[in-house]
Amino acid sequence: MTRTGTSLARLGLTESWAEGTVTSLGWWAGDRPAEDAAPIMWALARSPDPDLALRSAERLLQAVPDRADLDAALRTDAVLRGRLLALLGGSTALADHLVTHPDRWHRLTADAPPPGDGACAALLRAVGADPDADGMAPAALTGAEAVDALRTAYRDEVLVLAAADLGAVSEPDLPVLDVADVAAQLAALADAALQAAVAVAAAEIGGGGRLAVIAMGKCGGRELNYVSDVDVVFVAEPADQQTTRMAARVLRVAGDACFQVDANLRPEGRHGELVRTLDGHVSYYRRWAKTWEFQALLKARPVAGDAELGAAYADAVAPLVWNAAGRDDFVADVQAMRRRVEEHIRPDHAERELKLGVGGLRDVEFAVQLLQLVHGRTDEALRSPSTLEALAALAGGGYVAREDGANLAASYRFLRLLEHRLQLQRMRRTHLMPAADDLDAQRWLARAARLRPDGRRDVVGVLDAEWSRNVRRVRRLHEKLFYRPLLTAVSRLPADTARLSEKAAAARLGALGWASPEGALGHLRALTAGVSRAASIQQTLLPVLLDELAHSPDPDRGLLAYRRVSEALAETPWYLRLLRDEGQVAQRLMRLLGTSALVPDLLVRAPEVLRLLAAPVAGQADELRRDPAEFASSLRTTVARQTDPDSAAATARSLRRHELLRVACADLLGLVDVEQVCASLSSVWVAVLQATLESVERTFDGPPPARLALIGMGRLGGAELGYGSDADVLFVCEPVHGADDQEAVRYATTVAETVRRRLAAPSPDPALVVDADLRPEGRSGPLVRTLESYRAYYARWSEPWEAQAVLRASTVAGDADLGRRFLEMIDPIRYPASGIDTATVTEIRRIKARVDEERLPRGADRSTHTKLGHGGLADVEWTVQLLQLQHAGERPELRTTSTLEGLQEAAAAGLLRAEDADELAAGWRLATRARNAVMLVKGKPGDQLPRSGRELAAVASALGYPPGGDPGVFLDDYRRTTRRARAVVERVFYGW
Repeated sequence: MTRTGTSLARLGLTESWAEGTVTSLGWWAGDRPAEDAAPIMWALARSPDPDLALRSAERLLQAVPDRADLDAALRTDAVLRGRLLALLGGSTALADHLVTHPDRWHRLTADAPPPGDGACAALLRAVGADPDADGMAPAALTGAEAVDALRTAYRDEVLVLAAADLGAVSEPDLPVLDVADVAAQLAALADAALQAAVAVAAAEIGGGGRLAVIAMGKCGGRELNYVSDVDVVFVAEPADQQTTRMAARVLRVAGDACFQVDANLRPEGRHGELVRTLDGHVSYYRRWAKTWEFQALLKARPVAGDAELGAAYADAVAPLVWNAAGRDDFVADVQAMRRRVEEHIRPDHAERELKLGVGGLRDVEFAVQLLQLVHGRTDEALRSPSTLEALAALAGGGYVAREDGANLAASYRFLRLLEHRLQLQRMRRTHLMPAADDLDAQRWLARAARLRPDGRRDVVGVLDAEWSRNVRRVRRLHEKLFYRPLLTAVSRLPADTARLSEKAAAARLGALGWASPEGALGHLRALTAGVSRAASIQQTLLPVLLDELAHSPDPDRGLLAYRRVSEALAETPWYLRLLRDEGQVAQRLMRLLGTSALVPDLLVRAPEVLRLLAAPVAGQADELRRDPAEFASSLRTTVARQTDPDSAAATARSLRRHELLRVACADLLGLVDVEQVCASLSSVWVAVLQATLESVERTFDGPPPARLALIGMGRLGGAELGYGSDADVLFVCEPVHGADDQEAVRYATTVAETVRRRLAAPSPDPALVVDADLRPEGRSGPLVRTLESYRAYYARWSEPWEAQAVLRASTVAGDADLGRRFLEMIDPIRYPASGIDTATVTEIRRIKARVDEERLPRGADRSTHTKLGHGGLADVEWTVQLLQLQHAGERPELRTTSTLEGLQEAAAAGLLRAEDADELAAGWRLATRARNAVMLVKGKPGDQLPRSGRELAAVASALGYPPGGDPGVFLDDYRRTTRRARAVVERVFYGW
């Protein structure tokens, strides 16, 4: 490279043609700038893209008739130099406009009027409208002529504003325009453009109707971007065909000339009428409007058309806006709106989104608007449509700490600046940061935003660091913005502003989802009281925890549970440290506490499970997914060390509590499926039974007179237990060491009763009920029988229901060999070689119908009863069991105690269509999950799904439905799934 080329490269001019261009323009001599052109070259070097600026400057100089005047002005006028060269290197679209209209360079000089001065009047005059006339006065120009004139005038004014906005990039001594002032000027231009469009429409359509244009969104808030949709609503008197045509023409004229105009924020959206009368608008908002529509109205501002009608509209809707936070569905609507925002983000754009991404512009705007709606009801100072003005008012009123308000405003300004620069480049609407591998685009954006290398990083590194810092700050301040002032209202924290009153704090909590704000404030007061280290840590933690709780199904219950847990673990040194240092523990815990009543009840007595909520160590499995077999082995070993039976039973209950809590946490967090949950809970019961039986047997002196086996029945035998399930068992004994049957039964009965009594000892944990009612003769029969007594009974007296009951029998504890021989003895009964006859099938169907009728609780809804409802657990299980009784004698593959395996094997054997098996399996899985969820949410067993309210929302959330969503979606899914399963049951089980 030549010496001249090297010098130019240092100035950022890297293209091969640059040397010839600057030389031909007289800006370069030899290997350095021409003496009087040096300021031009330095300004060019500071332009966002020096090569682009040079190319565009050459085009402009070739296009202007007074080239010498422009060249001379560039050498002497620093204002022109900075504005023009920064604009030419910062916006290809505006550079093209300037080249097309080269005389406009005079508007960029130091002597020209400042940007915005007379701009609005210029747009109206461009279409022949009188700036001082009534808002409905017609223009002189119409049709394409009016559109062309308005387009040119609008682009002229944007060019002047953009040049002033960018000027300090190339000439650091020029004033820097505040991004809020730029946005306000763009909104004023949009107001004028809409007024000009109204004038054109009035000239084309005529008539005596009144039409007012109401700006919404960014235009209404006077915070418009360079390239943005302008959201509007039309009010008309009368709302007839003529005013509708006028409104449609306004959309077309402004859209063709200046910017896209969007009227979809009107009542009923794009499906609603384009224009409505004032009464029509008010009637809609009073009867039908959603919360998000009032949030949109917060920025409503009359901008064009009939000024009196527009003002009447603003006055009419304002009271409705400021009462929106008192609506019953306020929280649900706000959460739904946030989800819609997140759903609009393309996954490949999520990390680059300036507007919709986490820590982006929408986060700031959403937070400020929500606080305005909550506190603006009583404080009129907060009722500004401008985000930055409202944020300043919130800080001034003590609703937000002054430092936090200032930091959030600074981040908002920075993000808006990047958004403006990105849109200026090609005058296209975009909110995406350049891709990570597009260094040229990143460098251009950094320079356009007046960022400079800092000695440690180049300009791209500075941009990346500033972008990341501001996104993180917005994300962090979001938590503090809502929740930190709540703590200042209830504790003696130092504050640098006025404190949020308890009334205002209660209003904020109510708006954020707490049904009892006063109760919540009491919990916060108790948690943060005093000057202890624990209180200090709580003050640090609570903003984050409250944010998590606000997104849970029941924040009130969650906060109460958190207080209970915190008080119970007050003397546990690692508890608060764990929440503070392990972010995932706090996040998971709040989700659990805000969903489940069972988890906190168990947690206060098994706090060590909290450690399992931590993020898994790299390369290791999540502790919450631990193999249940490890627990079973550990429990038996630990209980075996206890010499006292009471201590052994207490130890078994304690370990069972720990495992029950682990499974519940894994289940609620979506880490295990329903089969794993059932297997784990069944494994817990089996381990407890085994350990307790062994501890009781050790208390007897001498050799025992009998062997004893526990046979699991029902869900225990099928390894399909739920959280609230009892353990259905049969006790089988066999005399040994010369003992007779009576002595064996007496001993075994004593052991069995002791096991049942010790496990059923009063405990705050879910009950450990050992149920032996499925034994021969039911509860009126002996608790324990010998193997031969069972054999005799089943051979002589067994009824169809008893053959069905033993289909899921399996050995769970005691003597394994005796258990095996018992199962071999009942195999011919449960798997009859020739199946069952028609009369037995009829009897089983009759029993099923009677059970469904008699056992369904009064007032229960059969469509949502998980056990006895249509398509529920009983329907599916009885269908599988009937197929087993009919065919398992000939098909050994059907001999399983598992419902799902039975369905799978029946389909494989051709006894069920594959799609029927899938429908039954889906119904069984969903009913089992729902039944478990009811226990987790309520803390007590239940088969009936809640009909509505927070309990239903919590059940839906426990099943993986989005928090804050409509729980009716879950109910619809449940009814649809079980209805399909019921159709199969009616065809296969009942033969209909």
